[in-house]
Amino acid sequence: MLQEANHDSLLIRGGWIIDPFSDRDEVADVAVVNGLIAEAAPNDTHVIDATGLIICPGLMDIHVHLREPGQTQKETIETGTAAAGGGGFTFVACMPNTTPPLDHPDTVRLVVDRARSADHCDVGPIAAITRGRGGKELTDFRTLESAGAVAFSDDGDGVEDDSVMRAAFEQACKVGAVLIQHCEYKTISAGGVMHLGEVARRLGMPGLDPRSEEAMIERDIALCRKTYGRYHVAHISTARAVDLVRQAKAEGLPVTAEVCTHHLTLTEEACANADPNTKMHPPLRTRADVEACRRGLLDGTIDCIVTDHAPHTAEEKAAGFLNAPPGIVGLETAVGVAAQAMIETNLADWPQLIAWFTTGPMGVLNHKPKAIEVGAAADLTLLDPHVHWTVDPQRFVSMGRNTPFTGWKLTGRAVGTIRGSRVGLLGEVR
Repeated sequence: MLQEANHDSLLIRGGWIIDPFSDRDEVADVAVVNGLIAEAAPNDTHVIDATGLIICPGLMDIHVHLREPGQTQKETIETGTAAAGGGGFTFVACMPNTTPPLDHPDTVRLVVDRARSADHCDVGPIAAITRGRGGKELTDFRTLESAGAVAFSDDGDGVEDDSVMRAAFEQACKVGAVLIQHCEYKTISAGGVMHLGEVARRLGMPGLDPRSEEAMIERDIALCRKTYGRYHVAHISTARAVDLVRQAKAEGLPVTAEVCTHHLTLTEEACANADPNTKMHPPLRTRADVEACRRGLLDGTIDCIVTDHAPHTAEEKAAGFLNAPPGIVGLETAVGVAAQAMIETNLADWPQLIAWFTTGPMGVLNHKPKAIEVGAAADLTLLDPHVHWTVDPQRFVSMGRNTPFTGWKLTGRAVGTIRGSRVGLLGEVR
């Protein structure tokens, strides 16, 4: 549980500063006075001993489901943002597939206001591309952006109509917004519940064809080429999808992509026992797809790591693999799972991992950098890169317990956040 308190002055002593925004990589102190990073702190300041810890810019997750309004039996803005803080995130962007969806300024403002009241992390609502997320009539991007929307998506569904998506690109260009696409043609995915492959055949489950993802990316890149609108691929999961984004970037198109922690670690074989906690959308793919996603991060094709945090009730997941809703929670396991995929495999190091949770997502949303420098607002995460811990969903802050990582032994996790004068520490840190 994240223990939160306000401190007018704070000294974080002896931490390993990793700041991808300013290329700092050194052991040093960080002083915070009245919410701003300072040269020094007064004598009576609150001290955190950060020996052995990493001090980095606040982590960001630009793909979470907070479920409010309308689905508070799964999660609330209060519990979801508390889980984010516990996972080391100082900013999350929440998806619009709520009830009602985030397609009206009042609903967007409701999310902003409740997140501000909860005060566990900053929240940027992602508004719907189309009214009711129905894929037919565009929302008013400018009005929604004025209400607080940071991007636009119909996540949970892709915008399948070519003319509607073309119009969305054109409107996004006018307001300088990014479109975040859930890439899936449902005529191709055809009700599949797991990857169209050996495990689905073995279990007799309907397979989800990877072409449903790839074909929409192809279509959208063609539209991006015509309009030059900013385009972001949500939860990329196949090797060919990664190649399509790589080619678009080589062409100079404003295309970005994200990958979920579970698509960096798990394959379709995780579904072999038909555990509903391994059901997600897009589904777990092949080992070759996992390796392609890892390579995509390393060569810059994929910009950032996300969780697609998607809490469901125990009753919903108990319906069995075929009928249970897809999705897993991920905010509180993200750092450890990502470290296992990329650091423990010797593919990357902590500075790279931190960049995928900071500079990467910030670039997607075109947000102002938040470097660790004197005069800047304090927006920091404390990480323990050496701590060994075991995933126990009963200890989650999130209302969701639906995780495939139960019992996993991980190395590395967030242990605290600092946002202005607001300090949150996980348990007893130092």
